[in-house]
Amino acid sequence: MHVPDGFIDAPTSAAAGAVAATAVAVSLRGARRELDERTAPLAGLVAAFIFAVQMLNFPVAAGTSGHLLGGALAAILVGPFTGVLCVSVVLLMQGILFADGGLTALGVNITDMAIVTTVVAYALFRFLVKVLPRRRRSVTVASFVAALVSVPAAAVAFTCVYAVGGTTDVSIGKVATAMVGVHVLIGVGEAAITALTVGAVIAVRPDLVYGARGLQQRLKLRVNGVLVDAPAPGGARTAPVAARTSRRTLWITGLTTSLVLAGFVSFYASSSPDGLEKVAHDKGIDQKTGRHATEDSPLAGYGVKDIADARLSGGLAGVIGVGATVVAGSTVFWVVRRRRVDDASPVSTGV
Repeated sequence: MHVPDGFIDAPTSAAAGAVAATAVAVSLRGARRELDERTAPLAGLVAAFIFAVQMLNFPVAAGTSGHLLGGALAAILVGPFTGVLCVSVVLLMQGILFADGGLTALGVNITDMAIVTTVVAYALFRFLVKVLPRRRRSVTVASFVAALVSVPAAAVAFTCVYAVGGTTDVSIGKVATAMVGVHVLIGVGEAAITALTVGAVIAVRPDLVYGARGLQQRLKLRVNGVLVDAPAPGGARTAPVAARTSRRTLWITGLTTSLVLAGFVSFYASSSPDGLEKVAHDKGIDQKTGRHATEDSPLAGYGVKDIADARLSGGLAGVIGVGATVVAGSTVFWVVRRRRVDDASPVSTGV
C-alpha cells in the first residue's frame, strides 16, 4: 500500500505530512514509557523484521499480491507508540534507499500504514484481550483479529485521502469497493503472519511482548505428587510466566531470520502487483504518477545497481535494507530510551 508521488495532490500531501509529523512527535514521547531495558533492543529488531517480511509479497487473487503492513505486529510486540515509530522507520528506509513509496507521499504513507494500522489494531487487540480468557492463546487470537481488521481499515483511510486530494477523476465508490475488497484478502495474510510471530515470541519470552504484559499463571503446589493450583483467598496468587530463552538469543535469532527472509526467501516472492498497484492500474488512479526523487539510488527497486544476477542483486539489497533498518531503528530507540533514563534521573539543586 505504498502510495507513490503523484497519486495525491500537494495540499493534501502536506496536510498528511503535518498529521504524520505530529503523530511521530507524540509517539516519540509516548515511546519513552513503553521502552525499557527489555523492549528497547527488541524495537529495532521489530522494524528490521517488518522490512524483511514486507519484501515477501504473497499471491491473493487474480494476479494480485499483498504484503505485511506491520502496524498490528509492531504495536502488540513493543507498544502502540513504539509501533508507529517502527513502521515509520521502515517507510523512511524504503522511500530513501529503495524508491518504494513517494517522498512527497511519505506523510500519506505514515498516516495510512503506520498510524491507522497501529491505532486500529491495538485498540481492537486491547478490547479482545480484556473479554477473552487471560491465556497465551487469547493473545494470539486477538493478534490475528486485530491484524485482519487493520488492513482494510488502512484501505478505507487511503480511499478517504484520495477522495480529498486524488489527482485523477475516478469514482470514489469504485475505488473504495476495489480497495477494501482486495485488502480484506491481504488482511488474512497479515493476520496469519502477525499471529504466528506473536505466538512464537510469547512461547519463548512472554515478558518481552508488550501486549502480553500481565499475562500470568497460577502458582502451583505439588500435593501427593500432583500439581494443583495454590489456594488464593482474597484473589488469585500469580507468578510471571518463565522465560525460555535469553534476550540475546532471541535478538540473534530474529535478526538471522530477517536476513534469511530478505536475502534469500524474497527471491521467491510473488511478482504480481500489490493491492494498491492493481487497483490503481485497473481504475486509472496511476495516470499522474510522478518520478521518484531517489529512483537513481543504487538500491532502487530492491536490487543492487550493476549486479546482473537477479538473485544476488535482490538478496544483497534485502540484506543491506535489513542492516540499515536495524541500525536506524536501534539508534532511534536507544536515544528515546536514554531520554527516559535522563528524565528519570534526580536533578541536583546545588543546595
